[in-house]
Amino acid sequence: MFLFESIPWYSVLMWFGVLAGLMVVNELARMNKWFSLLIFLVLPIVLPFTVWNHTAGAGSSVGTWFHWAKVYSALAGCLGFMALRFIKGASNNKYLLMFPPLILSINILEAVVRDFQCYGLNGMVDGVMMVGGPWNIMNGIAGILNIITISGWMGIFIGKDKRKDMLWPDQLWFWIIAYDLWNFAYVYNCVSDHSFYAGAALLISCTIPAFFIKKGAWLQHRAQTLAIWMMFVMCFPAFVDTSMFAVKSSHNETALWVVSALALASNIAVFIYHFYKVFKYKRNPFKEEVHPDLTSYKLVVENKYNM
Repeated sequence: MFLFESIPWYSVLMWFGVLAGLMVVNELARMNKWFSLLIFLVLPIVLPFTVWNHTAGAGSSVGTWFHWAKVYSALAGCLGFMALRFIKGASNNKYLLMFPPLILSINILEAVVRDFQCYGLNGMVDGVMMVGGPWNIMNGIAGILNIITISGWMGIFIGKDKRKDMLWPDQLWFWIIAYDLWNFAYVYNCVSDHSFYAGAALLISCTIPAFFIKKGAWLQHRAQTLAIWMMFVMCFPAFVDTSMFAVKSSHNETALWVVSALALASNIAVFIYHFYKVFKYKRNPFKEEVHPDLTSYKLVVENKYNM
């Protein structure tokens, strides 16, 4: 196949199982803050000393600085978002409202740095097959554009229903799709043999609820599904490495070019549209929303009382 080696039927079923599992745990975390604290606070305190010291050490495919930084930056996001959602008055503090876009920017920047780092890597590196090349640079640039086009930093608010979701109305579908294409390309470039699950299934697990379950809460969905996946794969790296369900990348240079080109093209398009709106309407993306005129923006604001 173009992107991957052969994908047996049982791996396809497992892909849907991973997708469903991530979405279910995410929904449970949305419904109950005590469940969230167990998953995103208690487990990360216990696991490094009981499991990860054996499964995610040097030489394993999840033992790099990036994997450890990624899991804890995702967890920091989950806990920070919970603070905004459940601590009285927190969501009224304009400086605290800058935390979600800031942690998102840091999370993207981590991957950009890793993409640039992987440009010169080839062969087995830290248990992962690397095929470095210009596609890493292309996708790193796409990630930088993705950071630049984050907008509505001060427009985040907490929903009024009992789940108290963190809603970001200016984070709209076109930015999310550009992010998904960039992030899939990142995983395909730098952790290619994990990308069947950590790229496709993981990204779709937060995009589906953002489009069809709770609009406006994409970043909350993304942080929670990412943290859940990272903790799982750091406990069971063999699942994506050597198990019967593992699906290997084709390591095809044409595929690497294509996924990175799509990521770069989509982020250039969002960049152009973003600054067209900024300059046309004289909007400051750090202090005000860029897209309040769009129907998708208005739907998030109007539905803040709905679950």
